[in-house]
Amino acid sequence: MNTTVNKAIPAIKSIFFVCGFALSSWAPMVPFAKNRLNLNDGELGLLLLMLGGGAILMMPISGYLGQKFGNRIVITISCIAIAFILPFLVFLDGVTAMAVALFIFGAGIGTVDVSMNAVGVNLQNLYGRPIMSSLHGLFSVGGLVGSLGLGLLIKTGLEPLHAAVFIAALVLLTVAFQYRKLFDASSERQTASTHAEEKESVSGGKFAWMNRGVLFLGMLCFIVFMSEGAMLDWSALFLHENRGMDESWAGIGYAVFSVAMAIMRLFGDGLVEKLSHRTVVTGGALTASAGLLMVIVSPWISLTILGFFILGCGAANIVPVFFNEAGKLKNVPVAAAVAAISTMGYSGQLLGPVSVGFIAELSSLGLALGICSLLLAGVGISYFLFMNKSKS
Repeated sequence: MNTTVNKAIPAIKSIFFVCGFALSSWAPMVPFAKNRLNLNDGELGLLLLMLGGGAILMMPISGYLGQKFGNRIVITISCIAIAFILPFLVFLDGVTAMAVALFIFGAGIGTVDVSMNAVGVNLQNLYGRPIMSSLHGLFSVGGLVGSLGLGLLIKTGLEPLHAAVFIAALVLLTVAFQYRKLFDASSERQTASTHAEEKESVSGGKFAWMNRGVLFLGMLCFIVFMSEGAMLDWSALFLHENRGMDESWAGIGYAVFSVAMAIMRLFGDGLVEKLSHRTVVTGGALTASAGLLMVIVSPWISLTILGFFILGCGAANIVPVFFNEAGKLKNVPVAAAVAAISTMGYSGQLLGPVSVGFIAELSSLGLALGICSLLLAGVGISYFLFMNKSKS
């Protein structure tokens, strides 16, 4: 089993990387899609909801599919769907067709996200050491490479369609080369049988959403993803309107935040081993809260940018720890628990920015982001108290 695990870990790492790469490659395509379809900002926003809607719809279903057919099959089919639909996002010129394509793309991303996290948690349980932070770190690195990669390919003179086909081929080749190294369904059932918690989990998986631990972790995931979504959608506007930064440079806040997240996740497994998961979550959430507060109140651009870096460092390893803890819940299969907290978390990423916009409209963007800072502090405090209570 050790040899199998040692082969499976690099395989799932490559899946995390290529998934982040494929998802973020859509970002440079957005301006092309807006111009091609002749959309205004509001219409584009509604169209973009289709991607998130597809992901959220498939996430709870993915847990069931993973238990029934094995996550290796689910990952493979999802990646094929992603690779197939990606080139269509570059040339479809009808709004309805584009909405359907984005929905399929999002569904594929959501499905593989749940399945690869379930595989990661299972492997971590067998390996006996933390690996989830590095897996999410590779997803973040893939995201950074993907967001820049397609743009660079186009800058070199490659047609957008050819660049998209290149990325799709990379996804397919990665899955093809790593397929046999991933656990098949029988190996996953054998893994589950080695853990007492999962021996009793056949019926519990049907009611994963009603489990107190799942609901608690899902709620905290909702807040963390909500804050990350707020950074993606509102950080540039905050820097431009509240700090007077030129529009061409206003994206630097989110870039710094993303780089900090990626770096800290790559070192996160060692931190969890040395400091414990409770310290990483509590300390990370409070650090993230302080970083966001610095962004809001600092009158100096340099400190504001530093605040984005601190925010990214603090938030980086919270969600990987939550996935790890989901895999340890009694009477709930790993796939079901991961599917439940993923759905709640990504709901926060979709609904959070909308909530921030609503609050900003009623008061100010600074106050809306301040509420996010308070909620992040609440994540750290509530997790600390919950873990203390569960140990007593």
